[in-house]
Amino acid sequence: MTRLGDGIRLAVGTLTAVPVPAPRQINRAVAGVAMALGPFAALPLAAAAGLIVLGGAAIGLPAAAVAALALGAVALGSRGLHLDGLADTADGLGASYDRSKALDVMRRGDSGPTGIATLVLVLLVQFGALTGAISAGHGATAAVVAVLCGRCVLSLCCAKGVPSARPEGLGATVAQSVPRAVAVLVFVVAAGLATLAPGLPWWRGLLAVAIGYGAAALLLARCVQRIGGITGDVLGGCVEAAVAGALLATA
Repeated sequence: MTRLGDGIRLAVGTLTAVPVPAPRQINRAVAGVAMALGPFAALPLAAAAGLIVLGGAAIGLPAAAVAALALGAVALGSRGLHLDGLADTADGLGASYDRSKALDVMRRGDSGPTGIATLVLVLLVQFGALTGAISAGHGATAAVVAVLCGRCVLSLCCAKGVPSARPEGLGATVAQSVPRAVAVLVFVVAAGLATLAPGLPWWRGLLAVAIGYGAAALLLARCVQRIGGITGDVLGGCVEAAVAGALLATA
């Protein structure tokens, strides 16, 4: 129970802006619980996005405005952590084929032209896709599915066999902390629940999860190849890639 409680606190405190007590201890086991429970920690973010979409539709706001408000609420609720990770990852991958130089660029924290361009393009994809889903009448469902799918892929990124790119940092703490069986279970549960998503055919929800995972897996594979594994920034980039992929499937 101590591991579970610490894992929940670590997940909520890391992935959201919801104030929670600090974990009593942080080790590989606690990190694995936290990454597997990423979707649970993101439930408030998903609920906020869904309610904004429902409320905006109820009062007749334009679909584009509602989509922007929902995405903005999720970014605010996660302190922009994943968006920052996406930009830093893009800068690192675009800076140099030298692993150490790429990691150094990612560590700096400021965003260069590659990171900014990637951030804008991914947000445009998310915005356009969610706008389309809202116009089609299932925007709330699309927002909830996409936000949760984005956090489900954390268990994939932290599964056994995916190394850390650095010996220190968030990536080193959570790398290989999730047993492969647990990562598979998270995917199966996510896919199964997505088939029950209201307002969508069963196959559409399943497709959203599959495409979200596929987008994250492509970015993850590229990062493992180029920089040798994951960092905290890579985790954020994979979250945003998954959200974009899931939204596209529901647009």
